[in-house]
Amino acid sequence: MPRQSPLDLPQDHPFGPHNLPYGVFSTDGSTERRIGVRYGDHVLDAGAAAAAHGSPHAELLSRPLLNPLLAAGRPVWREVRAQLRAWLTDPAHRATTEPLLRPLDEVALYLPFEVADYVDFYASEHHATNVGRMFRPDGEALTPNWKHLPIGYHGRAGTVVVSGTPVVRPLGQRLPFSETSPVFGPTQRLDIEAEVGFVVGTPTTLGERVPLTAFREHVFGVCLLNDWSARDVQSWEYRPLGPFLGKSFATSVSAWITPLDAFDAARTSPPERDEPMLPYLDDSADEPGGLDIHLEIAINGHPVAHPPFSTMYWTAAQQLAHMTVNGASLRTGDLYGSGTVSGPLPEQRGCLLELTWSGRDPLELPDGKRTFLEDGDEVRLTAWAPGPDGVRVGLGEVLGRVVPATD
Repeated sequence: MPRQSPLDLPQDHPFGPHNLPYGVFSTDGSTERRIGVRYGDHVLDAGAAAAAHGSPHAELLSRPLLNPLLAAGRPVWREVRAQLRAWLTDPAHRATTEPLLRPLDEVALYLPFEVADYVDFYASEHHATNVGRMFRPDGEALTPNWKHLPIGYHGRAGTVVVSGTPVVRPLGQRLPFSETSPVFGPTQRLDIEAEVGFVVGTPTTLGERVPLTAFREHVFGVCLLNDWSARDVQSWEYRPLGPFLGKSFATSVSAWITPLDAFDAARTSPPERDEPMLPYLDDSADEPGGLDIHLEIAINGHPVAHPPFSTMYWTAAQQLAHMTVNGASLRTGDLYGSGTVSGPLPEQRGCLLELTWSGRDPLELPDGKRTFLEDGDEVRLTAWAPGPDGVRVGLGEVLGRVVPATD
């Protein structure tokens, strides 16, 4: 029986020519990092392919990080993407391209870009409402500003890690429920937040603002993101300011960055807004700013939730506009997270804080009950979005295993 070529994919493969996400890889026995493009269950050596096919972008694609490609701008992104699709699908290129594909299970994957700045938002009305009901049971669930601006915090770029990196249980101050003074030690309420991340390519200058209509000119692509959270550390430290040590110990992202153009078939209108928006955030006359991305959270291989990104109140374009409206500049490699993705149903909640209602209702897993994460637990986030002609666009995965705190 003849060997099947890795170029011959089933039409419905989620990593087919309609997707083509970028990553950085090395082969067994080598420490040289190269830009790769996932195609099926293989990785195309993008730099070698560009050189072999005589592409003018061979130098960009031969770097050990995506940042030079990110900085090249949207016309180059689109041209490179078209070339990659041709190299992988045109029979005339088969003999040159096929030897440059490596099985996915034979390569090591790395954080594909150098993170310049990291910002995380709080854009799900369902998530924000649930959190408000937990912690302000006698007051309004949403704060007065929530429907007027995308709330966010500035995170720590240096602790963004690639999928598969172990997550060390963080130490910090926390105030036990029965105490009046804080104690120090490992977090007892380690949580995850299922999010979608957006990677900035084209930078701006200080003082420049990015309008809603320029979103596609600046955002290169999309990844999955897990904003690990120490809820007890967070609840003690954020009075009156925002998240700090309860968030900054680790943020995991997928190894694959899917180009924004791969989501054209997944565009959808955001939920109906019931408060008027200021002009710089008013997207009522623009193309649909939402994305129909379907996430899944699994703990130790057991699915526990399916959050829908289409329910997010604030879109990525609005977040970018708000992030720069004061003149803050963008840098190539900036990363911003959507905030926890949660839907209206209990099984659509995007973190353990919501799924267990702050520990009141433990999850029943095959290996025991969980309120928050235990050492050894492995969390896997996966997602897909509708693509052209009913084909799915896969977003890869974010995997992280909790390891015990260190002294």
